[in-house]
Amino acid sequence: MDVLDLTAIDPRQRELVGGKAAGLAALIRLGERVPAGFCLTTEAHRRAAIPGGELSAAYRRLGGGPVAVRSSATVEDLPAASFAGQQDTFLNVEGAAELGTAIRGCWDSLHGERARAYRAAALIGDGEARMAVVVQRMVDAEVAGVLFTANPLTGRRGEYIIDAAPGPGTAVVDGAGPVDHYVLTDDSAPEERGCLTPAQLAELRATGERLQEALDGPQDIEWAYDRAGTLWLLQARPITTLFPAPPPSERPGTRLYVEFGHVQGMLRPATPMGMSTLRELLAGVLAAFGLRVDIVDIGGRLYGDLTDALRDPATRKRLVRLMAVDFGPRAQAVVAHLLTDPRFAPERRSRRRDPAAWGTTPRAVAGVLRALVRPAAARARVFGTIEALHRAPVADPTTAAELLPLVEETGRPDPRLAALTWPVVSGLLASAVLPPLLRGVADEEEIRTVLGGVPHNVTIEMGLALWRVAERAAPHRELLLHTPPEDLAAAQLAGRLPEFGLAGFLDTYGHRSAAEVDVGVPRWSEEPAPVFAMLANYLRVADPEQAPDRRFARAAAEAEAKLDELARRARRRRPVRGRFAGLLLRRARELAGLREAGKFAGLYPLRDRRRRLLLIGAELRAAGRLARADDVFFLTLPELRTVVEGDTDPAATVARRRAGYARESRRRAVPVALLSDGTDVETLLPAPPADARTLTGMGASAGRVSGRARVVHDPADARLEPGEILVTATSDPGWTPLFLTAGGLVTETGAVMAHGPTVAREYGIPAVICVPGATERLRTGALVTVDGAAGTVTVHAPDTAG
Repeated sequence: MDVLDLTAIDPRQRELVGGKAAGLAALIRLGERVPAGFCLTTEAHRRAAIPGGELSAAYRRLGGGPVAVRSSATVEDLPAASFAGQQDTFLNVEGAAELGTAIRGCWDSLHGERARAYRAAALIGDGEARMAVVVQRMVDAEVAGVLFTANPLTGRRGEYIIDAAPGPGTAVVDGAGPVDHYVLTDDSAPEERGCLTPAQLAELRATGERLQEALDGPQDIEWAYDRAGTLWLLQARPITTLFPAPPPSERPGTRLYVEFGHVQGMLRPATPMGMSTLRELLAGVLAAFGLRVDIVDIGGRLYGDLTDALRDPATRKRLVRLMAVDFGPRAQAVVAHLLTDPRFAPERRSRRRDPAAWGTTPRAVAGVLRALVRPAAARARVFGTIEALHRAPVADPTTAAELLPLVEETGRPDPRLAALTWPVVSGLLASAVLPPLLRGVADEEEIRTVLGGVPHNVTIEMGLALWRVAERAAPHRELLLHTPPEDLAAAQLAGRLPEFGLAGFLDTYGHRSAAEVDVGVPRWSEEPAPVFAMLANYLRVADPEQAPDRRFARAAAEAEAKLDELARRARRRRPVRGRFAGLLLRRARELAGLREAGKFAGLYPLRDRRRRLLLIGAELRAAGRLARADDVFFLTLPELRTVVEGDTDPAATVARRRAGYARESRRRAVPVALLSDGTDVETLLPAPPADARTLTGMGASAGRVSGRARVVHDPADARLEPGEILVTATSDPGWTPLFLTAGGLVTETGAVMAHGPTVAREYGIPAVICVPGATERLRTGALVTVDGAAGTVTVHAPDTAG
């Protein structure tokens, strides 16, 4: 049949009836009041023929008269894409001829310009979309509108947003006229104002509560009251813009969660296996410093519960400074704002501290002092440990049952990494104490100059190593520039490329990648396409003075000159303190580069864990228990054990999590801080002054440069011309080889001491971080000036979006 009554539709028949009809069928099955109607299925659209007799009969059964004809595409009303307003609706259609015209209008709208653009943005192919059409009896509406069961702007759950207008509600949906706006909470009394009565507001709130519970999440609901005061539901679909809410906490009161991943340059979600590994490792690192922080998974991202620190009188003020150094100005602004929130008023309580960590302080002091006194020996320990991890022989058992215990073991902090802790911390501390020590002697930009071109940084050395590969690859320039990176990667893995040093590079750095702290992400040694993309960028460098090794050398020379100048200046003003300042300036340069070493070394155990997980996955795939070997990354370790032991079928779990991972991977903005009710705390901050030409963030690497912007979402396929300004949401070490040819850096997230800004300083590239919406407000090709001292990005042509 081409026509189905709405009451006869199974909500699971989305491919036959589309998202809107499936949603209406779900409401009917819940016993909700929905206008009578029927659906012309996708089969009719596939044939592009209107079944006149069947359609007329359905229209007569409906009683004739005016009807609403609404598009119901198969890709509509999805959890991650609503398609709101992208396809057409026709109201007050009457008669068979008008009905046929309206149906064809709905069909045509599937391939309209705005629907095609929306699908492209949502990464949905045109071939995936088919169109059904819903026909329903018109409601003679006295008032109509939209109800959101969570605040779509702030993300707050438990807050009901209602927009209403007299008549059929078109003014609300298309924004064509004034509407009444209501905000209701669980404990607020409905107001006596506008076009809705308090009783209607209460009924709408109760309906929203009921549907949110029944449909398993916040809903966007269209509704109408008829002339008799009866409520009709016209649509219910998930609110697609909401970031997932924190999981319920057993601890009382409102909680604050701060996102950790952006500090590591990781905007994308972690795979479930990657998340479990990250939580274990991060908890171990924090415990080494005597800290206990609840780490939670929200939308595949790592968030830490900092509520206790914010409420503790002894730590709340220091927490603001900590955010500035380790998490960036966005997190700092959030915490500063919440200091005045009564929900986070100071409370005296016993500190949560791991008893095993009471001995940390003496060990820390001894370890830091030893590194400061003998920096060369400290570096030797660090790089000796890295080389030992790199070259350690590995023997893998042959069965999944034998491999799994080794995987579980590598999920815990590797004791071999302990040798790195205090040398790395000493470099960070030496850098951190310079601003207060040199207050009145040097400004922040001068101190940043001293910390430019710092030696012994494994990420910097990685970029320079790839530059040396590019120099050796010059005879093969045309091949490398005009062959897609994916094809070059396949040839490299098959041994079909000429040798120009890439094999040696991958031997040393092949355990790295973008988002490398996620064990579920392929390493460069497995998928080297991103390396070939970066290699092509290097090969486009024509000006010898822009060669990365020369740029780094210039930054190092400027740093050494500035160090000598500041040391002399400090001794002149304060002889004793000045000598100490000169010593710390020198130690900062000798040790600050080690900050990347801990993570770099920690990637070796992750490499081994990933390899063993893939071996387990391959065995399970061969046994028919997994569809793909890398399905293991969409399970947790306990779940994987039950699969290995033969107790469960993971297919449904893997499919659901892959879909969620793909959905979250498309998300371009991640809240830096959330409250336990889902509120994005940044939405509560006062809006900065508007300026169409100047974007403001935080200066992270001094200097001023003008160039064309290049917006990049993925380093794997990035083409960056020498001197272009790299604009990205975030960056981790997997991105940093792009910096060698960039004229400047602009990011939406970050912290001054995070990987991206650190590398930018060491290459002498001006950088501005934490620019809200930079990847949307700037367009590739726009001429911009990046001022790393002022923290601004100025647009010189009308090329900003929106």
